[in-house]
Amino acid sequence: MYHKHAGTVATRDGIALQYTLHGNNDPARARLVLVHTLAMNGTIWDPVVEQMVHKATILTYDCRGHGSSTKGAGPFRLEMFADDLADLLDYVGWDSAHVAGASMGGSVALQFAISHPQRVQTLGLFDTTSWYGAEAADRWSWRVREAQEKGFAGLIAFQQTRWFTDRFREQHADAVARCSNIFLKNDMSSYAAACNMLGAFDLRTALGAVRVPTAIVVGEEDYATPPDMARVLESGIKGSTLLIIPKARHLTIVERPEVIADVLSHLLERVPSAA
Repeated sequence: MYHKHAGTVATRDGIALQYTLHGNNDPARARLVLVHTLAMNGTIWDPVVEQMVHKATILTYDCRGHGSSTKGAGPFRLEMFADDLADLLDYVGWDSAHVAGASMGGSVALQFAISHPQRVQTLGLFDTTSWYGAEAADRWSWRVREAQEKGFAGLIAFQQTRWFTDRFREQHADAVARCSNIFLKNDMSSYAAACNMLGAFDLRTALGAVRVPTAIVVGEEDYATPPDMARVLESGIKGSTLLIIPKARHLTIVERPEVIADVLSHLLERVPSAA
């Protein structure tokens, strides 16, 4: 069993972020930050962390409005989430790190690479996007209304089929239940603020500013951020790579953690560890 240290850090605007450091925080080791998906928390990365912790010190955390971090009605902005990560890195003493995120966390990681480029060694963008499309604001507003009218329990069936393939749900009921339990514990006002944030951002014109080794991964059957959105990322980020995982949906970090760990391992090898 590896060493874990959990703590809380206050951001520049007073939000308390819950974080966990996995492994020995030795400056000679590679440093990897993993940013979670909408309505989840840092533990969503556990299957990947287990495969990566012998290669790097890993930082996971609960984004504002999620998990054990401060809840609130917002409004949220992607730049705010990126600054939260900068404050967290300051607190743990990391000048830079390998940064990866999934879904909402991928958009946060992308914004972080744009807002704080000197702090990113490599970038992993999993099941994510730079823009949800021309109708994004309306679609995310609909998601908020659905949650408010049905409650989180009323969205579980929709979420489970969106997250995972039918086969995975049949064979890994424990993983599906774990994600569902996290989803059910969300704060409605924070969820709404995060949804509205995702409906409003557009980073397409900033993709060219990303100059670090970047790996993009998406599930072949991802309906939330489909492969076409990943192709936009690949075409906009010079030198990036794209992997489409067959027979996988939106939460590839849970459904195919071994593939994600392999991608991250290759990213770590492309840049020397921070000193």
